[in-house]
Amino acid sequence: MFAKPDIKEVVAAAEAMGMHLGSDAELYRKYLIEHLGELDEFVQARMDEGKPPVSYAAREPGYRPAASEDQFNAWLWKCRITGAAEGLLAGKTVSYKDHTAVAGIPLTFGSFVMEDFIPDFDATIVTRALEAGGTVVGKHMMNGLTGGFGFGGGIGDYGRPRNPHKPDHLTGGSSSGSAAALVAGEVDISFGGDQGGSIRIPAALSGCVGLKPTFGLVSHFGIGFGSDPSIDYTGPMARTIEDTAAALQATAGYDGLDPRQSRDVPETFDALSTLTDGVQGLRIGIVDEGYVDAEADVADTVNAAIEVLTNAGAIVSKVSVPEHLAAREAQNALGAEGSRALFESGFFGAFSRTYYPPSLIAAINQVWANHVDLLNPRTKLNYLVGEFSRRNYHGRVYAKAQNVRPSYIKAYDRALADNDVLVMPTCILKAPEYVAPDGNEAALQEALGRLNAASRNTQPFNYTGHPALAVPCGKADGLPVSMQLIGRFFDDALLLRVGYAFQHSVDYDSIIGIQN
Repeated sequence: MFAKPDIKEVVAAAEAMGMHLGSDAELYRKYLIEHLGELDEFVQARMDEGKPPVSYAAREPGYRPAASEDQFNAWLWKCRITGAAEGLLAGKTVSYKDHTAVAGIPLTFGSFVMEDFIPDFDATIVTRALEAGGTVVGKHMMNGLTGGFGFGGGIGDYGRPRNPHKPDHLTGGSSSGSAAALVAGEVDISFGGDQGGSIRIPAALSGCVGLKPTFGLVSHFGIGFGSDPSIDYTGPMARTIEDTAAALQATAGYDGLDPRQSRDVPETFDALSTLTDGVQGLRIGIVDEGYVDAEADVADTVNAAIEVLTNAGAIVSKVSVPEHLAAREAQNALGAEGSRALFESGFFGAFSRTYYPPSLIAAINQVWANHVDLLNPRTKLNYLVGEFSRRNYHGRVYAKAQNVRPSYIKAYDRALADNDVLVMPTCILKAPEYVAPDGNEAALQEALGRLNAASRNTQPFNYTGHPALAVPCGKADGLPVSMQLIGRFFDDALLLRVGYAFQHSVDYDSIIGIQN
């Protein structure tokens, strides 16, 4: 039975929404209780809500690995779910950032308060990986709801994943555990999440491949992070281009469950048939603005990688995209109000005709209602910015940020009209040394300082939707350096082809290998 609000609760709720009921308060309470009674009957009714099927449902619950089994603190949970006997991912192990639903396996979003929640459905990228023959082996640490140990923040639950190249340095986040486990050779393929670089930044700083696909190409169903859905992605990470391409081909395509997928998204996607075609005659544009404030050894290492592509037959030239340095401002304007709205609408949004996972939505809403103060400092600040942006500008900031997006898309499209691929450093800096923050002020300074620098070249493509691939291309001072390839919409396979050509033109093992 629902709780009947007393008159004080009704008045307070109305005032929180800017309404003053005055002498009619009791009248409103009367009809409110009637409506709540109808809602209670509806929610209690035994009706078939349906749910996505769970493939390969015979699965053990798994376990939380001990520290002795997890030297880089990369794993939140280990399990073994065996998929089809044959397929693109047969013989490959697959894991997920812990914002992805795997039926029967805890889903925490990086928060202690969520660790007892067990989803009863699989995200699309789980279903498709299993159907392609992959073996799901676990979930990874992340910089999530109460996290902050990935890159920026340094305050959160479950501890800090460590960079396998130099454990006292950051892995990059938020898909930090995925990157650490991949580089350590503990899993073949991992699916991360990217809201401003959260696949590509850990790939760059830890030394693996990371793809943020074209917007909508890979279904986001069953995945949540709390970001505006128009800038939120999932995509594969791996040590090699081959595994990244196979993972993309196995999971990409329209599924009808992710409302952000337009009908431009193909039913299936071929990422492998052109992988070995080389770069002879391909036009590659070096984006000048992508080098602004880059560390000298990062710029030099990326330029050396571009020279490898030139020697392989690519036609390389410089190109200017002035909008590159301003795009992140538009996304920040959009992201603050968007994440704040998602905070209120139930973490998976609203208004679309799709399947809404009720148990997960209820669990997250209880976190919002009862534990919101546990959010990390950067997330709290972001929600405050969104709240006061809405109060001061009444939605105009969010509307403008959405409405000017096409002008930024066109800026990159102009550069891509004369070039097949654009290139720049993935991150303008190497993995910084980890320094434990002394309280929230230091955590915020970290989040707003080095994190902003790390995402300078990644964040614009969350906003525009272009595919972007991080490829490890060398080391400086023993730390990985990465080049980022950007392409036209749905040209993800071409980016992988360029990455493959580079990978097989160098001593790639020495680039990604861990020094003992």
